[in-house]
Amino acid sequence: MKKILLVIHQKTSDSGLVGQILRSNGYELDIRCPSIGEELPHTMDSHEAVVIFGGPMSANDSETLPFIRTELDWIPTVLSSGKPFFGICLGAQLLARVLGASIAPHPEGMTEIGYFSVEPADAAQEPFDSLRYVYHWHLEGFGLPTGAVKLAKGEIFETQAFRYGDNAYGVQFHPEMTKKMLRKWTTLGAHMLTLPGAQSREEQIQKQLLYGSECENWLKGFLPFWLQTTKSKV
Repeated sequence: MKKILLVIHQKTSDSGLVGQILRSNGYELDIRCPSIGEELPHTMDSHEAVVIFGGPMSANDSETLPFIRTELDWIPTVLSSGKPFFGICLGAQLLARVLGASIAPHPEGMTEIGYFSVEPADAAQEPFDSLRYVYHWHLEGFGLPTGAVKLAKGEIFETQAFRYGDNAYGVQFHPEMTKKMLRKWTTLGAHMLTLPGAQSREEQIQKQLLYGSECENWLKGFLPFWLQTTKSKV
């Protein structure tokens, strides 16, 4: 069975729809959490692809959190292998930082917590040309890395999705979100829902009913597309 490496940042993290869809497509999931000491592979020989998920820490925490430094140093191993890479939220920020972009809070202190609209960038093609409303939970954003192609943009944080090379993708949003995860996040992170730009728990639940299926359908289209991208070395 083909194996995909999922990198999470908390022991209790849930791979959500990403894990569900990959399993349903016949992939074995190798889930590792560097923050609790689990090592990342030295080569990509045993894995078909990598997904790095989000987390409450910052991509700038490499001086205080050794595992962030480890991931930043490890990502070039994936890129040089030519295997597909998918970074979600923090995972996208880590990729962007490796590629030379800066990670920073919004200049006016805004956040994106909840469902927000995004639109395809000028260079976007299928499946990114169908993005509309997606789920966010982040306090920082990033500029477009040099050599990357912008695929989606937003009003609060401009860069929402990008591609580097043939098959390294980063998205600022959380396409893996499920109803169960949303309720958990808005309960455990209730103290953050008063931040500028954050939506209330009730509003997020209502918007999940409106946009959840649409986001899931997008992810069902994106993951097979991503896994079939040309495996040429960057």
